[in-house]
Amino acid sequence: MQKKGKQLRKAEEKIEKGKIYAIPEAVKLLKETRYAKFDETVTVTFNLGIDTKQADQQIRGAMVLPHGTGKTKKVLAITHKVDEAKAAGADYVGGQEMLDKIQKENWFDFDVIVATPDMMGFLGKMGKVLGPKGLMPNPKTGTLSQDIAKAVTEIKAGKVEYRADKEGNVHVVCGKVSFDETKLSENVTAIVNQIVKIKPASVKGVYVKNCVLSSTMGPGIKLACAA
Repeated sequence: MQKKGKQLRKAEEKIEKGKIYAIPEAVKLLKETRYAKFDETVTVTFNLGIDTKQADQQIRGAMVLPHGTGKTKKVLAITHKVDEAKAAGADYVGGQEMLDKIQKENWFDFDVIVATPDMMGFLGKMGKVLGPKGLMPNPKTGTLSQDIAKAVTEIKAGKVEYRADKEGNVHVVCGKVSFDETKLSENVTAIVNQIVKIKPASVKGVYVKNCVLSSTMGPGIKLACAA
């Protein structure tokens, strides 16, 4: 652990204190300061000036990144549209029998659940199991949709979800350190533009208080984010 501490401090020395970097410059610096021996996940973190207690200031949604996340997610489709879901690339498809498998066998060999609205009656009974794990399908994130094929296709293409916590922080995965600078920059730009775009009309004052780019083990790099 001490060795990692030294490596992190060395990486931090390359970042100018107090400087806010343009996205391409930040991405270049992020790659230059990497020291981990694995392909780290890259995340953009926002601190927003929102009142999370206000219903009209809730930040939640999903988007498809231009170049994906670098990880292919396993998708479980709960639907009667079996052929459509399979054709779109769903890893597992079914109805009540799949939910029974989750409940009886504690089976969670998947990353995302998508469903058609007609299956919510069955899914609703699984709220206590799926809710805490963030697996309950939701129309805001596109995981509950009549167009099951589109829902599956978008997730397989690199769809990411975002949601503000109680402190107004939003963490969004934007790729891997191994991505080339252009692709990673385009992913980061798309995320920043999306968060800025969905600024609630009722927010007063500064909306994006802080925006930081970081890798799993690396230091945070402040990003320029006009909002």
